[in-house]
Amino acid sequence: MSDDTSPSPLLTLVDAYLRVLANERGASAHTLRAYQRELGDFAVYITATYGASQTPDRIEHTHIRGYLGTLYDRGLSKASTARALAAIRSWFKWLARTGRVEQNAASLVSTPRLPKHLPRVPSIEQMNRVVDTVDDETAAWPARDRAILELLYGCGIRNAELVALNLADIHWANEAILVRGKGQKQRYVPLGDAAAEALRTYLAERSARIAAASLAARASSPALFLNLHLRGLSKPGGEARLTTRSVGRIVKRLAVQHGLSSDVHPHTLRHAFGTHLLEEGADLRAIQELLGHERLSTTQRYTQLTTNQLTQVYDCTHPRAK
Repeated sequence: MSDDTSPSPLLTLVDAYLRVLANERGASAHTLRAYQRELGDFAVYITATYGASQTPDRIEHTHIRGYLGTLYDRGLSKASTARALAAIRSWFKWLARTGRVEQNAASLVSTPRLPKHLPRVPSIEQMNRVVDTVDDETAAWPARDRAILELLYGCGIRNAELVALNLADIHWANEAILVRGKGQKQRYVPLGDAAAEALRTYLAERSARIAAASLAARASSPALFLNLHLRGLSKPGGEARLTTRSVGRIVKRLAVQHGLSSDVHPHTLRHAFGTHLLEEGADLRAIQELLGHERLSTTQRYTQLTTNQLTQVYDCTHPRAK
């Protein structure tokens, strides 16, 4: 008599792949949850449709298309369906590499055509105005908040990369910052003069605040950016590290106070970094390295953005465009 409670062969292989993502590739908790959801749903569909004994080598591209069809029937968007297919492709690539399947059936399934939603990017003048006018009226800790803007816009780093920075990651002699990106990948990004000046001002205040708040405890923190009231610093192992949510609120508040859209967030500054570099003539591959993009196609979104801007200029100014 068979044990109905035992996991299907597909779910067992999904779990094995998730362990590879976590242990060998350093995938984030968010990525692992997404892959577990997408691949788990796919494995359940295949098992329910074609039997509990179904193995990966018997899955054909038509089966995958059938699963994507069920996602559309459930009302999922093309973007959600594309994410599901990306997870399935990644899993099949691993199955093929480890000899569990001879051919990657998922590679024969085309990705749904997605509408291009290009990010709204503030102009160079708008960004300079926001960064240059951080003061006591606009910020709770002006020196810290200006340094945050300088690194987000001046270095193009992600919000999570910003809050993960430690004091030791600032390499003053080399005028660079060591950034830990997605998948535990590391890269160095140049530290410009304006960002360096803002950091020095902030670090002086940071030291003074810690000294004033911890005369007896002599607390310290490896974290570069600290929360306003140094919450948690006095606890054993406490760092008082600023959170990504707090950075989001800081950026939004400063942007709105200077007349920018309320949908501005830390990633908007990263988009602005890449877009403005491209507009000023930077090489696309150099921008790819600075942003830490694994694929050049990700960086090419900025080319589409500037092309769109040029089209708008053309439509508004050229006599033959009207």
